[in-house]
Amino acid sequence: MDRAGVLAEFDRDVRQGARPDTPDARIDRVDGVVRLVTGEGHGGDSVLWSDLDEATADEAVAAQLRYFAGLGRAFEWKLYGHDRPADLGKRLRAAGFTPEPEETLMIADLSRVALDAEPPLLRVTDAAGVDMMAEVHARAFGRDSASMHRDLLARIAADPDTVAAVLALAGDRPVSAARMELVPGTRFAGLWGGGTVEDWRGRGIYRALVSYRARLAAELGYRYVQVDAGDMSRPVLERLGFVPLTTTTPYLSPPDTRGTPGTPGTGRADGP
Repeated sequence: MDRAGVLAEFDRDVRQGARPDTPDARIDRVDGVVRLVTGEGHGGDSVLWSDLDEATADEAVAAQLRYFAGLGRAFEWKLYGHDRPADLGKRLRAAGFTPEPEETLMIADLSRVALDAEPPLLRVTDAAGVDMMAEVHARAFGRDSASMHRDLLARIAADPDTVAAVLALAGDRPVSAARMELVPGTRFAGLWGGGTVEDWRGRGIYRALVSYRARLAAELGYRYVQVDAGDMSRPVLERLGFVPLTTTTPYLSPPDTRGTPGTPGTGRADGP
């Protein structure tokens, strides 16, 4: 893989060329920053990409703080390891942002990734399936899943070609769930939100969900699948053929700007 070339294409198509991820969201491109502004009460507002240098970075950070404070909302600045200036993370911390744990951006060329067999999986296309996904996420992550339920249901109804949600079943009981974000017009599909209930971890279900979504992406004509991988999922992904390209760290806005309930961010990273 041409790692530098693929990373540049990812930046151009997925970050700089980002599209709204829910029907009532929008993308703003202003003063060297691309930001996602979600619908009222959704959470998930974020800075997705920036083109800054030592002379412009501090004012750009301050401008985004002013903008989202004016909306009374929390937001996330999603910083990648190759973003410039090199000390942007330090500048964000100085402005009051809190870094979340670092993850690894991993990308697989679908012509080379392993697409093997899986346990019983169900493609989610209706409200009953979304209900089961919300149940899995609540059990797997130990947190309220109402926002995820609402947003995914609206997405499937309004724009089904941009998302693929999948459940793993044990009999008729949902035990794992994940989704794939599709970006029409690009060669990238993103794997997000993978979660497995505790009793079913370590049984190969995550690998199966990755393989299923990767195979679906290939069938739909995508060239690459992308994951923000944590420490637990990275070894599985490497065995499947994913290649680490850079790191990514979510920086959460200062507490005094966090006026909207919910967790900011572009989506929970994919994982077991």
